[in-house]
Amino acid sequence: LQCFFSSSVSEDLGCRRGEFSRKHYGSVELLISSDADGAIQRAGRFRVENGISDENTDYTPGTWHRTDVHLENPEYHTRWYFKYFLGKVHQNYIGTDAEKNPFFLSVVLSDQNNQRVPQYRSILWRKTGTQKICLPYCPTKTLSVKSILSAMSLDKFEKSPREILDPEIQKDLLVLEEQEGSVNFKFGVLYAKDGQLTDDEMFSNETGSESFQRFLGLMGDKITLKGWTGYRGGLDTKNDTTGSFSVYTVYQGHEIMFHVSTMLPYSRENKQQVERKRHIGNDIVTIVFQEGEESSPVFKPSMIRSHFTHIFALVRYNKQNDSYRLKIFSEESVPLFGPPLPSPPVFTNHREFRDFVLVKLINAEKATLETPTFAQKRQRTLDMLIRSLYQDLIPDLHKVNNMLNRRSFSDVLPESPKSTRKKEEARQAEFVRLGQALKLKTALKGDAPTNLTTTSLCKKEPWEAQSFCNNFPHEVVCADSWGQSLLVSTDAGILLVDDDQPLVQVFDKTLQIKQMHVLEALDLLIARTDKGKESRLLVFRLSAVQKDIETKQTIRSKYDCRENKLERTKGCHLYAINTHHGSGLRIVVAIRNKLLLVTKKYSVCESLTSSSQLSSSDSPVEEFQYIREICLSDPPVVVTLVDGPTGDSDNMICVAYRHQFDLVNESTGESCKLHHVEASKVNFVAAIDVYEDGEAGLLLCYNYVCQYRKVYPVNGGSPLIQQSASDFHFSWNQVPYAVVCAFPYILAFTIDSIEIRLVVNGNLVHTAIVPELQLVASRSDIYFKATAAVSGSSNSNSKEMSSRSSPQTPITYEVSECALSSLEGEVPCKNLYKIPLSNLVGRSIERPLKSPLVPKVITTPICSGIASIPVTHSLSLSRMEIKEIASRTRKELLGLLDEPIPKTEGPQKQKRILQRQSDPKKGAVRSTSSDRIISSSLESNSEKRHLSSSSNTDTVANKEESPLSSSPFQLTSLCDEDIIDLK
Repeated sequence: LQCFFSSSVSEDLGCRRGEFSRKHYGSVELLISSDADGAIQRAGRFRVENGISDENTDYTPGTWHRTDVHLENPEYHTRWYFKYFLGKVHQNYIGTDAEKNPFFLSVVLSDQNNQRVPQYRSILWRKTGTQKICLPYCPTKTLSVKSILSAMSLDKFEKSPREILDPEIQKDLLVLEEQEGSVNFKFGVLYAKDGQLTDDEMFSNETGSESFQRFLGLMGDKITLKGWTGYRGGLDTKNDTTGSFSVYTVYQGHEIMFHVSTMLPYSRENKQQVERKRHIGNDIVTIVFQEGEESSPVFKPSMIRSHFTHIFALVRYNKQNDSYRLKIFSEESVPLFGPPLPSPPVFTNHREFRDFVLVKLINAEKATLETPTFAQKRQRTLDMLIRSLYQDLIPDLHKVNNMLNRRSFSDVLPESPKSTRKKEEARQAEFVRLGQALKLKTALKGDAPTNLTTTSLCKKEPWEAQSFCNNFPHEVVCADSWGQSLLVSTDAGILLVDDDQPLVQVFDKTLQIKQMHVLEALDLLIARTDKGKESRLLVFRLSAVQKDIETKQTIRSKYDCRENKLERTKGCHLYAINTHHGSGLRIVVAIRNKLLLVTKKYSVCESLTSSSQLSSSDSPVEEFQYIREICLSDPPVVVTLVDGPTGDSDNMICVAYRHQFDLVNESTGESCKLHHVEASKVNFVAAIDVYEDGEAGLLLCYNYVCQYRKVYPVNGGSPLIQQSASDFHFSWNQVPYAVVCAFPYILAFTIDSIEIRLVVNGNLVHTAIVPELQLVASRSDIYFKATAAVSGSSNSNSKEMSSRSSPQTPITYEVSECALSSLEGEVPCKNLYKIPLSNLVGRSIERPLKSPLVPKVITTPICSGIASIPVTHSLSLSRMEIKEIASRTRKELLGLLDEPIPKTEGPQKQKRILQRQSDPKKGAVRSTSSDRIISSSLESNSEKRHLSSSSNTDTVANKEESPLSSSPFQLTSLCDEDIIDLK
């Protein structure tokens, strides 16, 4: 019997953080530059990213594709005050904490991007930075200021918060938010000829080569500086003192100005070219375009004398295969940032190269701002601004004695005098007017965070999910994937679900499974059943279960599973298995405050041999053995097994209870404190085991926090726990009830959203709104249940939908109410969706076993009278239907439904129609939304200044896209009420 082991792909790929961060994000090296005589001039420690070099891997140029090229912490997700507060009715408070440090609190009741999910958004402004959280809205429960601050771990005050009624506070809070960093960027571009090894030589190049000019044309457009009205990046646009031309572009709403060394003023008398160094030397990020062959002396950051530049991107062009090679140098203190370089870091697709470089450089500058040097400066500035604003406001607040300062969150005061209500309504009207004017002014300056993309409009994101089962009629308790199918515990029993196939009953509803694991490689099904004192741990052979399905024997009940009960597990409330069970399966069962350690007697190969010799009806209970019992001080809420590097007396168990995480040695039962939670209330979520350089590490998730702690095990003794440079933590925007790790991403599931971040640094890449979200399974592919608006008139099934256009989850593209309202006959229902893990990890994954339903012949539909119909949230529609919705939505926004634009008319005719229907005085197009500011004639600086140069591939792509047949990304931008449409 040939023996092999194939564990869950999420278990294989989800526990390699060390390998991932080391190989993909480079290692720190000491780089030294020397003069012609060999004398050392400068030295510095930089992290060098050069891709993964694997000599055994064949590489064909042009075959590389990535899915993890994302802007990290995008402003349209992080700049909450501009997006959700400014121009809306909201409340602002001022107070001082126990250390007498002033703080500001802003609260707004908002709708989740028109998804009909009301919730509170709160921003806490302190000198250490801003903290943002979402809180659920309950119409029957009043939310107080103190409860919000308590959720932000601020419980003690020197002065209780008081509301600020002055509308001018919006200007000051917007200034505070802008301290997070600029929306626009300036990057240096330094041209280096072959053999040049000093910065004086590089800065003295008057002109660049033909390949350098093509590179500049790829990065952006050549613009004339004199009279330039857009983002100038510190260059002179009046007197040509910084040169006559420069290179400029727009990428996903960000204006970028390049400081090109050959375009900056050149002086024959000044060998050091101080004027050029004054600009490029003060750029945080610099591109170095180096000529020459691969064998030529390579550039080193130590060749450049600058204390400000932290990131160098080395670019080389290969004429033979028309490709670019990229190498990144990051100063040692800069946190990890993505995207990771491909292997090898060679790009033959120039458009992909441009996208990759711009995303990498934007992420690089954002990461550099988190270094101690910049963070301390930002903290001092923020502290000064907050204290100054506090001193200005406190005298006015002492003079005002108004009941509005003591009210809870409500738009209109209950049972208030009529005169007071009118004053409040007038104040709110002025508050909104000032906020909308400020929002428009910020947008016109080009400083507004926006998600109006200029590239990759049809890009498919890795977290896009597929419709798995439409209109699933049962309540889900737990589930696990079985091949391509899903084994689901519901209120109607245990069901086997496959895409567009009948639901198969595996166990009846007398068996209530609360937790399960399907281990295909071990031919095992492990389940925790019932509750309270009657709960047990059961083990089944998957082959026996599959045989019952194929032969259509009598459905098993609770009373048919007596032989499948594991001994000593009565009363268990939780269990966990080891992630890597190739060397042996270990199970830890929690029974009140005791841990029961159970192992499988046979290894993987022995298990396969023994199971082939035994009858499928035999119970696998005899293959398990009791090892020991460990007593804890309290019943654990979270249990996770941590594999030691040797597996010999160094395996550990992480448990969470009370206000702490503890580590327990499996061999000795000794425990030690891993992390103490400093909070009045603790909501433990998960402890996820990951590994750094072969040593164990844990992602500890609780409340809003996710913290990485490295663990150094000691054979036969307690683990060594100490602070490490690799430790880090980040905060979610909303308290999750489940966290899933699928490298390079970590996903937090809340009641109405999926928050997607990167594991290596915790940076946000996307927030998806999913009403009534329930995570179903996540050990391999991720399955979840969610509400969707479904039209009951469609008769198409999921197979037909797949052939037309791949059905997507309602989270990927968020369709606003204006689009949804045009669809009649909506009926709310719950659907099952799947996010393939292969999309998240970016590689092909083979399943260890086929779906147990593959051999079956399907003759009946899943549910009588229920068809697999288009999900409007997910845009699982035909191309014509998507185009029709996009066209109608845009017309609604522009107020053109009364006079539709003829399809046969050209763009000039359409433009004249738009101008004719706009306000002749202000140029503002009439809109059906009262709180949206739409302008057709006031274009954003970024769009107005983006030249239509043929060298800029983004501009060419935009010309080819019709506004009415745009991708769902454009549809999202047009329908999002929080983004000003300036097209």
